[in-house]
Amino acid sequence: MTGSERRQQLLNVARALFAEKGFDGTSVEEIAARANVSKPVVYEHFGGKEGIYAVVVDRETQLLLDRMVSTLHGGHPRVMLEQAAVALLSYVEDSHDGFRILVRDSPVASSTGTFSTVLNDIASQVEHILAQQFAARGYEEKLSALYAQALVGMVALTGQWWLDARKPKRDEVAAHLVNLAWNGLSHLENKPRLLG
Repeated sequence: MTGSERRQQLLNVARALFAEKGFDGTSVEEIAARANVSKPVVYEHFGGKEGIYAVVVDRETQLLLDRMVSTLHGGHPRVMLEQAAVALLSYVEDSHDGFRILVRDSPVASSTGTFSTVLNDIASQVEHILAQQFAARGYEEKLSALYAQALVGMVALTGQWWLDARKPKRDEVAAHLVNLAWNGLSHLENKPRLLG
């Protein structure tokens, strides 16, 4: 196995263990044993558990950010909200181990990237879009940060719940999130569906 192949193998093994047991519950010994290598091999590639964890978190953070940001393009604001909700729920569905890692707190993540840091990055992207929409509609642009945090937080926390519940289906969950965000409690649709 080449050095880069070994590194990728260790990352895959560590990612699965961190998702299953968390940072504190995972040891270098376990990573090495599952990868069928000695502990020094893990240390050689990553310097220890903190190093491999930081790389796993950075990769997951980038994957989620790329997925979210790529959905935020032109179109009707409701459709963009739908796209963002579906993108986050798709990440939860497709990369549930990565999502579990991101939502867990860890002493290492506090310096590299926590779930709240990722959400803040996403919210800042959403804020720019909301600011444009607010300006076009005569609303106070300075409130776009507040609304961006509220929208992203609502979708992210629902994603945490849905990670284990897995019912209803992804698009139905997204439709209900958009229904609440778009229509508000006083104007909820009885049977919401995605338009886009």
